[in-house]
Amino acid sequence: MRETADAVVIGGGVIGTSVAYHLAKTKRKVILVEKGEMGAQTSGSCDKAIFLQSKNPGFSVKLAKASRQMYETLEDELDASIEFKKDGGMIVIEQEEHMEFMKKFVGKQSKAGIKVNLLDRKATLAWQPCLSKTIYGATYSGEDAEVNPLLLSQALAGASERLGVNIHTHTEVTGIHVMNGKVSGVTTTKGYIATDLVINAAGPFAPSIAEMVGTTLTIIPRRGVILITERIPRTINGNILCSQYIATKHLTDRSNDNTPPYGIGLSLGQTATGNLLIGGSREFKGFDREVGPDVVAAIAAHACRIAPSLKSVRVIRTMTGFRPFTPDGLPVIDEVDGIKGFIIAAGHEGDGIALSPITGRLVAALVDGEEEYREFLDALKLERLKAV
Repeated sequence: MRETADAVVIGGGVIGTSVAYHLAKTKRKVILVEKGEMGAQTSGSCDKAIFLQSKNPGFSVKLAKASRQMYETLEDELDASIEFKKDGGMIVIEQEEHMEFMKKFVGKQSKAGIKVNLLDRKATLAWQPCLSKTIYGATYSGEDAEVNPLLLSQALAGASERLGVNIHTHTEVTGIHVMNGKVSGVTTTKGYIATDLVINAAGPFAPSIAEMVGTTLTIIPRRGVILITERIPRTINGNILCSQYIATKHLTDRSNDNTPPYGIGLSLGQTATGNLLIGGSREFKGFDREVGPDVVAAIAAHACRIAPSLKSVRVIRTMTGFRPFTPDGLPVIDEVDGIKGFIIAAGHEGDGIALSPITGRLVAALVDGEEEYREFLDALKLERLKAV
């Protein structure tokens, strides 16, 4: 089979579907290629939090706030429910030695423009009665929100198809053709697609796609495990992280001796159907999906120490995903130097859900040279240069 397209998007998660949707809005003929089911990889194995207060001050906060604002109207725009809720988020301080760090954290986040407050134990327990009475307090931000990642990818895919995007699932890219420094086509397991624009939105698998055009991409799979419980009555208000999670999330030195076992840090939320999502771990284990009982036990023990009521709740299954980690903690959204028409939109690690709307918009702006979003694209380049 031979096809033609104005653009080919590789990857059917929340980033790839957002890119396809925004490119289709510019009247382009777009083909999206996904090697499995839509949203079945990283996007289908993560929690539902859109946390602003957990982002690094500066560029990361500005980018996250812009993306968060897009969520306000996204359900109407996509004409579908994505279970978007503005219930706020909390970072629990479970150890006294974390208190000073979190006080400084609140100050930095407030200066960065995030409305976040430091709560004492009494105020924290009033908002989240499930927490241990031994916790020291928490930070809270009403700007944090949540969304269903699977519904998000499905809604973006559905809206894309209504705009004319052709989605090929169970189709693997086997080669990308470049002539005279320009993309000319893509070979897949189902045929050839002639195109002069390819967007690599393959998440943790993006490096293998980049290799097809002779480019090295430093994105490393970071394995994360989440426990899923039976359905229970509403127990969690909004989403909960812990101060240990914040430290683990922003840690880039994998040899650091202070890293908790398996990179454990609490993330806790509850789905619309009542299931609890209890995370999680952060490990560099390649693409190994085999998770031992010690990891599951460590996640459960850490969660129960902070929220003792969880001890009586049954875990019905676990899910394992691979987050696309970058050493500088920043996503890659740019055209590859020397290869016109080959754009990378990957490396979001645990921020893919939060940054999905803005990423698709940035790729469309990059392709069309729009000035409106140029400041974000230029700032991202500058941040990456600083980190080198």
